[in-house]
Amino acid sequence: MPSDTESTARTVLTEPDADPGPAGPSADPAALSLMSFNIRCDIPATLPGQADYWPERVPALQAVLAEELPEVLGIQEGLEHQLAVIEEALPEHYRMIGHGREGGSRGEHSCIFYDSRRLRLHEWDQFWLSDTPTVPGSATWGNDVTRIATWGRFEDNCTGRELMVVNTHFDHESENAQLRSAEAIIEHATRGPALPTVLMGDFNADAGASGAYSTLVGSGAFRDSWTAAQQRLTPEYGTFPNYKDPVIGESRIDWIAVTPDIQVAEAAVNTFRLDDRYPSDHAPIQATVRIQ
Repeated sequence: MPSDTESTARTVLTEPDADPGPAGPSADPAALSLMSFNIRCDIPATLPGQADYWPERVPALQAVLAEELPEVLGIQEGLEHQLAVIEEALPEHYRMIGHGREGGSRGEHSCIFYDSRRLRLHEWDQFWLSDTPTVPGSATWGNDVTRIATWGRFEDNCTGRELMVVNTHFDHESENAQLRSAEAIIEHATRGPALPTVLMGDFNADAGASGAYSTLVGSGAFRDSWTAAQQRLTPEYGTFPNYKDPVIGESRIDWIAVTPDIQVAEAAVNTFRLDDRYPSDHAPIQATVRIQ
């Protein structure tokens, strides 16, 4: 995970050619490393040389994933062919759960990659953020774009504890859809036996200043990993720099949230770039957690 002491390139952006340096594993063997990353879907109309051009973003994307190797990785906006690129960057023991939001392999995925040596998958599923959560492609809360949440129930091979991981992508236009989506996430998290739960995603809503955040975090159902972290390894950059240098104090619309029974050791906003190329219009966010 990036830190102020490991790399000035990640936190002091006046030195674009500085070596980002290795992140290094956590000293706590029971700690679980997390990353949430909106990788920006491949837009066919983009051209070589443009910041959004997918083929030229691939090396930076693969480099940051190979360097950080989060044990749980939540991806937003991933199309089927983009997920294959992610699989190439991760070791062969990583696995993936999740379907496209139009069903099967169609549409953007909010999938979860995980280290199968660390986590054993017991079950997983996906639901649509709508009044008909089992209907692929459904959208009924004022949003024109289909939105989904993918979840997995895992057993931690290191601690023997079970945990739930939820990865999602909220709507970017409808506040009602954001609020209803937050309520649906809480309903899912409280259904059945209570498990320590990690919620990650692109919420398209400002942390600390939005209805979705108040519903999820202000209610006490979840804690914001950034504010709960014992140590923040980077400044509080905005998470949607749109291929520009991240700015301290801009909105954090990407979050990792955890239930109160999960300790957060570290949190960071990763500003990695390779040869002056950012891998996405969003910055990946990271946290290191430990289940109590």
